[in-house]
Amino acid sequence: MMADMTDRAEQQMRFLYTLRSRGVTDPRVLEAMERVDRGLFLKGIFADRAYEDVPLPIACGQTISQPSVVALMTQALDVTPRDKVLEVGTGSGYQAAILSQLARRVYTVDRHRRLVREAESVFRELDLANITAFAADGSFGLPDQAPFDRILVTAAAEDPPGPLLAQLRVGGIMVLPVGQSDAVQSLIKVTRSETGFDYEELRPVRFVPLVEGLVQD
Repeated sequence: MMADMTDRAEQQMRFLYTLRSRGVTDPRVLEAMERVDRGLFLKGIFADRAYEDVPLPIACGQTISQPSVVALMTQALDVTPRDKVLEVGTGSGYQAAILSQLARRVYTVDRHRRLVREAESVFRELDLANITAFAADGSFGLPDQAPFDRILVTAAAEDPPGPLLAQLRVGGIMVLPVGQSDAVQSLIKVTRSETGFDYEELRPVRFVPLVEGLVQD
């Protein structure tokens, strides 16, 4: 038992060191990454690789992003404790769990009902009461809950979707991958001002494509 705890502590130290070496410097983000066990969002043999900085497969042909990308996207989003956040692409639920440590309220949406159900069970296990998950077409956002202070999209569109831009509060920030699914994508930070939108390119990334429609699974 003691050896297991020592191994876990060493894994955590290496994990946080890797995040810092990839450019994650925000102490609140690093603390959130340390607090949320990625292994709880992975099944079977992949749970043993939870502390590796690699994307891993999950159900419905989707992936859980590599931790450094989750952390860098979260850092770029610059979440404050009073923010209401929308995440498009629940996936495993890991990114939403990280956001829940930093925001007042997190709404997360995915087109795969199965992924939403499985993520909700982990949220309950971790007592993350400030996350609400929906099975819906995320490309349309959640108009009933808008506007949002922050929006994070974990699937790549060719352009930032208009409905999501419209649901971003003035002064709000959206972070999302943009580009063709089979080519290089760029992580973009969009800030809404009184007069329009400012775009900042952050880094090359690769995400699954943002697909419209709800899957009946």
